[in-house]
Amino acid sequence: MAPVVSGFSKLSKEDKIKWLAEHHFNNDKKATETLITYWNSNDKLQKLHDEFTENTISNYYLPFSVAPNFLINNHRYTLPMTIEESSVVAAASKAAKFWQTRGGFKAEVLSTTKVGQVHFTYTGDLKKLHHFFEEIKPNLIKNVSPITKNMEKRGGGIKNIELIDKTSEIENYYQLHCTFETVDAMGANFINSCLEQFAKTLVSEAQDYADFSTDESRIEIIMSILSNYVPECLVRASVSCSVKDLPNTEDLSATQYAQKFVRAVHIAEIEPYRAVTHNKGIMNGIDAVVLATGNDFRAIEAGAHAYAAKDGRYKSLTHAEIRDDQFIFSIEIPLALGTVGGLTSLHPLVKLALQLLEKPNAKKLMEITAVAGLAQNFAAINSLITTGIQQGHMKMHLMNILNQFEATTSEKEQLIEYFKTNTVTHSEVVTQIEKLRA
Repeated sequence: MAPVVSGFSKLSKEDKIKWLAEHHFNNDKKATETLITYWNSNDKLQKLHDEFTENTISNYYLPFSVAPNFLINNHRYTLPMTIEESSVVAAASKAAKFWQTRGGFKAEVLSTTKVGQVHFTYTGDLKKLHHFFEEIKPNLIKNVSPITKNMEKRGGGIKNIELIDKTSEIENYYQLHCTFETVDAMGANFINSCLEQFAKTLVSEAQDYADFSTDESRIEIIMSILSNYVPECLVRASVSCSVKDLPNTEDLSATQYAQKFVRAVHIAEIEPYRAVTHNKGIMNGIDAVVLATGNDFRAIEAGAHAYAAKDGRYKSLTHAEIRDDQFIFSIEIPLALGTVGGLTSLHPLVKLALQLLEKPNAKKLMEITAVAGLAQNFAAINSLITTGIQQGHMKMHLMNILNQFEATTSEKEQLIEYFKTNTVTHSEVVTQIEKLRA
């Protein structure tokens, strides 16, 4: 067990590593060398990475890939994708190529409202609280004007503040439910700053409110925080084509393919065990673009999965149907994304990713990201209802297995050739490597 350490954050990076080596790595020189190997040779760039977060000791690299041929609203894009899963970029690219000759993807932002809440308790008369809120509402907005001034110049700001009674669920519990427009910023810091000022105003105004008794003036703030559930920050993306233009194989006619595809999506709409994996595949594509563009993939994940359960049962984020001999596949998903602020102006690769996307505004990035999720889901279902998921996935995974066994260049070449006509499994790769080495 490592000893308690004081002042760890004040140690130099080298001393942090020295402490880790002594107490966690048994002074293993290889562990220390590995950490140092991943430092950036550019000192200025490394310092930038060190200051992104606390107690940085090294960099953790993920592949920065691209998926070309995405035709979105009649404009062609190459998508940046940051992800380690081997088949994701290939699948997205394959889906993009398929749909670019069938009209491409259509996408539209339905709304961009974001949410924050001040949670508080109040033990007095409800009517008095309502009257109090209506009287002080202008002051709530006025007192955040120094915070909202620049956002309002860009077309954003506070949309509304509502008093919500939640006492039926928790005794004496109320909310200020606040909605915001943050334009091209994700807006977390802006929203939280506004909410904390709302809370201060709420308490100070209550103390001076003539109609409150002493007990009633004691509004206690529990917390003030934005919500990552943003069902009104919504984007829709879709693809469609004539059923006859869908894949036609030995086993499935185009019509049978369409019917099987729709059935597969319907299963994810009624079966939570399938829906979770189904939506995870969607998030493979979405998270990869979100990470590449310097946005918060944890917030996006949380909001998307909450939206998938908005009707009281967790289900698919995508939908499929056949209507008048047209195959229609779509997604509707909340995406609170930004293209200014945070890492977007700091991380060099994030800057490049946004440049690759032709410097989109937040709405355009929402559309692009939703399309990435829809494309990923199309590719996954296409595999599931035809060859099965493992054929393509394991071929992409082959290189990872070979690297685990430190295969030489010659061994890789021979085994890649062998598995062009043979099924990739971990055990079969091991068998073939042993044969070569024997």
